Amino acid sequence: MTDFHRIRRLPPYVFEQVNRVKAGARNGGADIVDLGMGNPDLDAPAHVVDKLKETIGRPRTDRYSASKGIPGLRRAQAAYYERRFGVKLNPDTQVVATLGSKEGFANMAQAITAPGDVILVPNPSYPIHAFGFLMAGAAIRSVPCEPGPEFFHALERAVAHSIPSPLALVLCYPSNPTAQVADLDFYRDVVAFAKKHDLIVLSDLAYSEVYFDDNPPPSVLQVPGAMDVTVEFTSMSKTFSMAGWRMGFAVGNDRLIAALARVKSYLDYGAYTPIQVAATAALNGPQDCVAEMRSVYKKRRDALVDSFGKAGWEIPVPTASMFAWAPIPEKFRHLRSLEFSKLLIEKADVAVAPGVGFGEHGDDYVRIALVENEQRIRQAARNIRRFLETGAETLHNVVPLAAAR
Repeated sequence: MTDFHRIRRLPPYVFEQVNRVKAGARNGGADIVDLGMGNPDLDAPAHVVDKLKETIGRPRTDRYSASKGIPGLRRAQAAYYERRFGVKLNPDTQVVATLGSKEGFANMAQAITAPGDVILVPNPSYPIHAFGFLMAGAAIRSVPCEPGPEFFHALERAVAHSIPSPLALVLCYPSNPTAQVADLDFYRDVVAFAKKHDLIVLSDLAYSEVYFDDNPPPSVLQVPGAMDVTVEFTSMSKTFSMAGWRMGFAVGNDRLIAALARVKSYLDYGAYTPIQVAATAALNGPQDCVAEMRSVYKKRRDALVDSFGKAGWEIPVPTASMFAWAPIPEKFRHLRSLEFSKLLIEKADVAVAPGVGFGEHGDDYVRIALVENEQRIRQAARNIRRFLETGAETLHNVVPLAAAR
């Protein structure tokens, strides 16, 4: 039987190859320091968990919920945007609760895309930014990830040479995987470009609260007129360490939000009501837990940069997100990111995410997630130091000699 149409458009999942090597090493007794998946290890805030427990079993909470989110949750998200960004949202027409920002992105792609539409996506970027649209039948045109002049040069070339003209532009700052940040001047230029060329702007702001330099990342919706062309996606996964709860939001342009809500109404009945109630408590309640989360990730970032640097692997210092985007050490760069990631597991007992999983322009890098405590990060650095000192001598044990040349 041949592969189905949409399955043929999806390449093999790179991260699964690394996961298989990791599982094999663990089955053999290895103690793997796992810095691969961006899966928060911190606990959800106690008052949020308490609200969940308090709500479970109440009358009507076991019934189908609201696909677009219960009213109180949508009001809480609107209040967050006004408090954090100074952006006013109508919770009835400009806010939809999603089952995590990933689901929101994928269903937005289904809502707005016709077969053959051209979507502009940063490369490297989080996989759903491209593959959500590929599954909806779109064609992807890559643009640089870095928010600088070349980004806009690439946009100009894409508009001039794409047939049909591009439908939408995806943004993600702070970036997953590169940890780059954007400022309001950049967003102003993006909005002006989008309006000039009739583009939809889809902004992934999942890491809005994970920053380290007292300079909170802005929202593109802070730009006057951005609401005319923009939908922005946020998530509670990282801000409140609620990744498994699957709670996120799409906010912005009324027409685009209505399209997303309509698609979702055919696909799901929303998250479990007690989860939505608890998420409301998280948004409306004390925010000291968010500051504590930032402090933990900052200490881990500092431990990573310091200890890996002393081990011989210089890591660029991220100013936001829970990731570091690390160039592969020079003597191993010829292996590219997938083979290097496998090598780290087999020779150093350290797991990272291969950069090629985020796009071909990421193949000289790996993404390192701050999801282990400082002691474990320093343990990883010690393992890597030994690996860097001896790895080249034992390389032939892991990869074919032809590939190692």
